[in-house]
Amino acid sequence: MNDGTVEIVRYDASRRSEWNRFVAQSKNGTFLFDRNYMDYHSDRFADHSLMCYVKGRLYALLPANIREDTLFSHQGLTYGGLVMSAHCTTVHLMEIVRKMNEGLREEGIRRVVYKAVPWIYHLVPAEEDLYAIHHECRYTLLERDISSTVMLQRPLGWKKDRRHGLKKATESGIAVGQSADYATFWNILTHNLETCHGVSPVHSLNEILLLQQRFPHNIMLFAGHKDGEMLGGCVVYVTPQVVHAQYISATPEGKRLGVVDAIIHHLFFETFPQFTYFDFGKSTEQHSDTLNENLIYQKEGFGARGVCYDTYAWEL
Repeated sequence: MNDGTVEIVRYDASRRSEWNRFVAQSKNGTFLFDRNYMDYHSDRFADHSLMCYVKGRLYALLPANIREDTLFSHQGLTYGGLVMSAHCTTVHLMEIVRKMNEGLREEGIRRVVYKAVPWIYHLVPAEEDLYAIHHECRYTLLERDISSTVMLQRPLGWKKDRRHGLKKATESGIAVGQSADYATFWNILTHNLETCHGVSPVHSLNEILLLQQRFPHNIMLFAGHKDGEMLGGCVVYVTPQVVHAQYISATPEGKRLGVVDAIIHHLFFETFPQFTYFDFGKSTEQHSDTLNENLIYQKEGFGARGVCYDTYAWEL
């Protein structure tokens, strides 16, 4: 895909270092787009990522995979639209999207499903892609998931039951700190997910250990212990301005003693108070059609409020 000004090429392993350098310097990328993260599940997805150049200069990336005749902005990632340079302009993004659509159509791809990077992850404003697809694509809003986010510099008050849980945890002597014992936490997490929802964690224990080894400053476990026993924990993904709660779980005793409340208090006020946002993640199910009211009630109890994660689709 090359008209002399805009060139769009398929990613391959020979471009790995260039890709990773661009992600690290982009205005809306996170470590999830680093190939050392993306490629841990490369056997599950047919990668069709794109690299977009303007006048020979790498300008944007699209982490993507292909399934049948549909290009997805990567299904293995929670979010992941166009990752852009700080120099990116709206006019060039419009041209990139137009040329991308033309090239994909020539390849026989008939549909695009696009997950935008939520604005809380933008280091500077980065919604040129949303205008570009509005202008160039007859899209539909396919899904709108709601996440719950706290602005850590202006936190809202906690609800009474969350304050009560914190008080119980404090009086019970629960100690909270960073932990390397992912195996114990994974047992707690797996049991809860299987018992309550009939599902397993997105990552296996071996996968999360591999990723944590690759990104030790971005993936961390914080746990609450009483008398040496882990009662609950929270795995966080740390990006430049957002701390995201990837997994939260507790034992029955931990739930009774408010261990999650103690862990969240520790993260907010002791470990990450200098960050801008704490994101609890989505509370929607069945492709955003169902709201898990109990789950979002708990998150909103910590003062979290709504941020939408949107997915768009268009025919080529």
